[in-house]
Amino acid sequence: MANAISANPDLSCQRRGALGHIELQRPQALNAISHGMVAAIDAALDEWEHDSSVRAIVVSAAPGRAFSAGGDIRHLYDLGRAGDHDAQMAFWRDEYALNLRISRLAKPYIALVDGLVMGGGVGVALHGSHVVAGDGWQFAMPEVGIGFFPDIGASYFLPRLPGASGMRLALTGARVGANEAKALGLATHRCASEEQPRLLDALAAGESVARLLPTGNIRPQSNLSPQLEHAYRGTSLADIMTRLAALAPADAIAAADLAALRRHSPTSLSVAFRQMQLGGGLDLAQALAMELCIVSHLCRDSDFYEGTRAMTIDKDKAPHWKPDSLEGVDHAHIDAWFAAPWQPGWPTARMTP
Repeated sequence: MANAISANPDLSCQRRGALGHIELQRPQALNAISHGMVAAIDAALDEWEHDSSVRAIVVSAAPGRAFSAGGDIRHLYDLGRAGDHDAQMAFWRDEYALNLRISRLAKPYIALVDGLVMGGGVGVALHGSHVVAGDGWQFAMPEVGIGFFPDIGASYFLPRLPGASGMRLALTGARVGANEAKALGLATHRCASEEQPRLLDALAAGESVARLLPTGNIRPQSNLSPQLEHAYRGTSLADIMTRLAALAPADAIAAADLAALRRHSPTSLSVAFRQMQLGGGLDLAQALAMELCIVSHLCRDSDFYEGTRAMTIDKDKAPHWKPDSLEGVDHAHIDAWFAAPWQPGWPTARMTP
């Protein structure tokens, strides 16, 4: 094994036989993705992308509860509270650019995912060519629960899930297990957790990616009942909630979903609903550029800081949203978050301020 490319203590980027191997190693923070980790992964791709001796790139995580539970929200919270929005935006620009770069790699990029995979962790896993779900896989995009929104390209991949599954996941933050992820198309392959080290060894030994991880013709299927499909095809958030309320007395999933929507930030729900409406018509680069516009406004809004305080810092789980109801959301205000000019010249190797 060659020397590590990066000295970042939170991950390892090393040659392993025919592979470039990235391993997330920040278990004390559930492998939350920091700006330094983004830079280290990008530097590793600089080293390996055009090296013909590197046949594939694998990203995995050291054994633990999480592949990655998201971005480094606490650090972003602290930056925003200090008024350093430039540093916040530098992180998001580089993170989104990395997401796009992963999607465009000319060689296989294989994510071995076992454990929680959320937010920023989704960004370094799902945009690659092969997404392998282990037994412990638990996917979610729970950002509306902390006053944020589903980013890292969720505007692109969630609307492309079968049926109304993507709308439900964006609005509720519901978790998806490994078999369900494969059926939905979130994961391209399943591999038992105990088999993943052997798969990694075989790839490092130079065995064919196509043979080890063959692509099939399985068509993704919605995981929703016809009644829930109808509910999540509502023409507005209020319509969706009305339909869920009608189902709730006899449908435990509808009741749980409705309760989740009532807990979440009305502003974030309004943003996520609009994302799901628009995202099906965007490519990934356009979706990420749109999300950069959204976050440039949202990082100056109060709900992200209140939600992060309530759910991850004080942990009282009692955020005070402003506004505190869907009726109070200023839709012209939200529209402006989507109307700001997108980055000229994007996509590029980096987004520019």
